[in-house]
Amino acid sequence: RLAAGTTRFCAGIVSTARHVSIELKMADYSNKLYQQLEQETGVKTGYVKTGSISLAQTQDRLISLKRIASSLNVMGIPCEIITPKQVAQLHPLINIHDLVGAMYVPEDALVSSANVSLALATAASRNGVQIHERTSVSHVSVQKGCVTGVETDRGQIQCQYFVNCAGQWAYELGHSGEEPVNIPLHACEHFYLLTHPLKEPLASNLPTIVDPDGRIYIRNWQGGILSGGFEKNPKPLFTEGRNQLEIQNLQEDWDHFEPLLSALLRRMPDLEALQIMQLVNCPESFTPDMRCIMGESPTVRGYFVLAGMNSAGISYGGGAGKYLAEWMVNGYPSENVWPLDLKRFGTLQSSRTFLRHRVMEVMPLMCDLKVPRWDFQTGRQLRTSPLYDRLDAQGARWMEKHGFERVKYFVPPGKDLLDLDQSKTFYKPDWFDIVGSEVKCCKEAVCVIDMSSFTKFEISSTGDQALESLQYLFSNDLDVPVGHVVHTGMLNEKGGYENDCSIARLSKRSFFMISPTDQQVHCWAWLKNRLPNDSNLTMEDVTWKYTALNLIGPRAVDVLSELSYAPMTAEHFPSLFCKEMSVGYANGIRVMSITHTGEPGFMLYIPIEYALHVYNEVMNMGQKYGIRNAGYYALRSLRIEKFFAFWGQDLDAFTTPMECGREFQVKLEKGMEFVGQEALLEQKQNGVYKRFTMFILEDHDTDMDLWPWWGEPIFRNGRYVGKTTSSAYSYTLERHVCLGFVHHFDEKTGEELVVTTDFINQGEYEIDIAGQRFQAKAKLYPFSSLFTQRRRKDEVELSGYQRE
Repeated sequence: RLAAGTTRFCAGIVSTARHVSIELKMADYSNKLYQQLEQETGVKTGYVKTGSISLAQTQDRLISLKRIASSLNVMGIPCEIITPKQVAQLHPLINIHDLVGAMYVPEDALVSSANVSLALATAASRNGVQIHERTSVSHVSVQKGCVTGVETDRGQIQCQYFVNCAGQWAYELGHSGEEPVNIPLHACEHFYLLTHPLKEPLASNLPTIVDPDGRIYIRNWQGGILSGGFEKNPKPLFTEGRNQLEIQNLQEDWDHFEPLLSALLRRMPDLEALQIMQLVNCPESFTPDMRCIMGESPTVRGYFVLAGMNSAGISYGGGAGKYLAEWMVNGYPSENVWPLDLKRFGTLQSSRTFLRHRVMEVMPLMCDLKVPRWDFQTGRQLRTSPLYDRLDAQGARWMEKHGFERVKYFVPPGKDLLDLDQSKTFYKPDWFDIVGSEVKCCKEAVCVIDMSSFTKFEISSTGDQALESLQYLFSNDLDVPVGHVVHTGMLNEKGGYENDCSIARLSKRSFFMISPTDQQVHCWAWLKNRLPNDSNLTMEDVTWKYTALNLIGPRAVDVLSELSYAPMTAEHFPSLFCKEMSVGYANGIRVMSITHTGEPGFMLYIPIEYALHVYNEVMNMGQKYGIRNAGYYALRSLRIEKFFAFWGQDLDAFTTPMECGREFQVKLEKGMEFVGQEALLEQKQNGVYKRFTMFILEDHDTDMDLWPWWGEPIFRNGRYVGKTTSSAYSYTLERHVCLGFVHHFDEKTGEELVVTTDFINQGEYEIDIAGQRFQAKAKLYPFSSLFTQRRRKDEVELSGYQRE
């Protein structure tokens, strides 16, 4: 029945304070929608604008809140950082003795979630929507990879589109079809208590309190209070089998709730004498990365998903519905929803054991401090390179991307390993010098980085089908001599990047494509849906077949020349070249002269059985050239100081090559048709409304000041013009470098105007880090000229302009 699921038990808090920009936009839209719903539908929704106060018991928590406040303010959502005294004025029952500050968002609200559902349903049925309650779906029918209908216990319904909004049952429903759809989420028990009204009943407009350090939230409820939280030891449930049709209140568990109750009584000591009405225990579903799941299935066309709200369903509901509706009607939503796209997960995240363990970690994280570069602890060592143990023994510190283990940096012998694992800070991290020495080695000698996690596809055909199809689907010209590597975008109709990749032409009829790690599912689905259904054309995912080693640095040439007995200098092996050769005893190694960082060097794609041999040979031969291992943090620093954009962070489906200085990677002049061409021609004629820009922080003290991360507001002449998309410390410039997009808004109308080179160059810029602004110098080009070492032009040529 409508509103009989988790909706019935939802706490009804509409909160816009979110770390992820798209979630913030969804919550803001929901809030505005619920405000007008009662008027539009005549159904009472219980909407009350109460505001919310997020408390900080530590300085780090306050920094985290200040970062959110910066984002809210530039989006036009009123928000301020307030003192403990101001908290007491806004909510007299709150104990403020241990607080260092708080964030107040006056527009946040409370609603009755069940009534909001009914209001939306009422409006929908007036517009012709049929609602069948108490109807069970047995499976979704699929023909030729497309949805054709739904089998229910009352017969079949034919349809082109199906949306799985089954909440905690979405996983089972996804697996019940003829073509299984993986929806990685898992339910946990979620507790909150309700009290009788206070002697003096609480005012209905009293602000909601969020106390993340105490792991609880508190709101007014019929003159009493409703308070729940996210305990450190959650209880997953419904791991196996079919669940009941309607959610009943699950068993009370006062022992389990006790830490949250203690936190509540510390925060509101006057409640000691208050009578508790009941402890509510309802299931709530969580996802592996704490972000909800939406979008079209990669395996079944017309099968959409909207589920896994991580207990923020009422905050996201309105906005999530809007974006999904746009997606179904227009083929794409009006905002970049990649952080929430179902295709960010692979089948590997659908293991029941993985989900059960991961949600036990995710639920407590709802309250934990989000510092830069934290990593999940569960579900690890799932996808590893054959070199994992070898690198681990040499002090590798690991991060995880798309289930793949990747090295952050290597702890040198003699360093305290434990200290480094605790390096969670908003300030200068304690891996700073380690990464610095790895970067120095990349610039002066030679480093090896294991980059096996990259997504790798081989596309081939019996005739010219592969070339013809790829020429249409990619923006750069792929009709190059065999052995050449092309850097290209895979664009959508609006000219935005669906993928950013390198493609090597292996033979007249076969191509080797390298994409970012988290593109494995998205890119496969995008190509599968657009490549002609031709038995002579094959596409194979060969990610697991090759270990990839990145040899970076001026001495890479010497190491490889000695190992392969072949000259590797620029004359014999030019930039963006690919050749199969032997390295040591191993044959069939694909060697490419790109590094993804702009430094000189090579990528080695090694058949997996030879990985250990080639790695050992490279390390042994490299000893005399000062070789060492390096990790992704060094790579990030190198690519950002060279102004290389990275897909999923700087580039997305709403960013075109024209907006990020990559016109030279587009075949506009060649008279060939390709996806996104019209949009790019229009931009070429009319100009662009945002420009990818590099910022060098001027008055920023690396040792003492907060570090930029990404998502920081950019100000030009005191006006907000955009946000940073990535940042890193440049060890070469000894400054922080941020990358981001600059927009030009008309001061009177707020209308977007064309961004010219002069507009960028003539502004005075500041970057806002948690409310503090730092001066920044803007640049529109890679500033090799700023580097002390001048290099040969062909080595610095924007080769392998790629991603982390």
